[in-house]
Amino acid sequence: MIRYMLIVGTALFLAAAGTPVARQVALRLGILDQPSARKVHQVATPLLGGVAIYAASLAALILFGERFYVHQAVGILLGATLVSFLGLWDDRRPLSPWTKLAGQGVAAGLLAATGVQVTIFPHPALNIALTLFWVVGITNAMNLLDNMDGLSGGVAAVTSAFFLLLAAMNDQYLVGMLAAALLGACLGFLIYNFNPASIFMGDSGSLFLGFLLAAVGIKLRFPANTPVVTWMVPVLVLGLPIFDTTLVVISRLRRGLNPLTSSGRDHLSHRLVALGYTPREAVLTCYLVSCALGVLAIFVTQANLLEAYALGSVVLLGALAALWRLEQVPLGATGERTRGTPHPGPSE
Repeated sequence: MIRYMLIVGTALFLAAAGTPVARQVALRLGILDQPSARKVHQVATPLLGGVAIYAASLAALILFGERFYVHQAVGILLGATLVSFLGLWDDRRPLSPWTKLAGQGVAAGLLAATGVQVTIFPHPALNIALTLFWVVGITNAMNLLDNMDGLSGGVAAVTSAFFLLLAAMNDQYLVGMLAAALLGACLGFLIYNFNPASIFMGDSGSLFLGFLLAAVGIKLRFPANTPVVTWMVPVLVLGLPIFDTTLVVISRLRRGLNPLTSSGRDHLSHRLVALGYTPREAVLTCYLVSCALGVLAIFVTQANLLEAYALGSVVLLGALAALWRLEQVPLGATGERTRGTPHPGPSE
């Protein structure tokens, strides 16, 4: 735990110190997120906060991570670096959604090639396919979630904290180190990103967070329980970004929009604001829901088959009810967005 705390503290300090530097660089280079009808912010805001998150996480791991486990994490960190630089490129000069998906697929394939993959099915091809789907899906879910001040960074901090706790409970040192680095870096960044934000993480940050969280979810193991039960643990921990993505995809398909090439203020956070929450209340509500799902995930690690699937069924029914209710929330003109728009940006 001392090593974990050192990693958390170092990443927090470096992100807190590095984010203002990233902000100045973004201003100098003109890497700004411009306001528009589909976005919440009203003034041009610097991007590149994700660069500070990436650098702080990597530096903390190198400085205080145990060398044996850092070596094991090379494949994960290479894939995370690839998607982060892909996002940085997109922040500077927007890429097409298909180009971004292709790059994420390559990074996910790198994970699978280095042995970081799902092991649920007896057939290797099915495991690789599910690995690619999970990694690309969670990577984009965190990207989509980056639509309100402090939302993606805060939810990433909550999920990282629960992954760290689960790793410590089950002696999963590699997972613990990665989660600790993410937790500290997100907390340091949130000093500047919580409402009202003075900097956004951009795609370089949201894609990095999503990829690393997806990889951590795959690597987490629970020797005291069966995989037939514990597969749902990372799904619960990452339940909020999964729910938000599902809501957005269903909503856009229902309105005849392509989920990949359309964007708008139709996310969970936007719908909560439409129901009367302030932006801060909407974000804090998302934090609370993410915390509740993390607590349920801890319960599942100790549950038998019947208990786990009963709980999973209740959560699924609750999610479906919430999905139906939130999908009925009127969006108005800001809920629609022109076709052909690149994948949703960091402050949608």
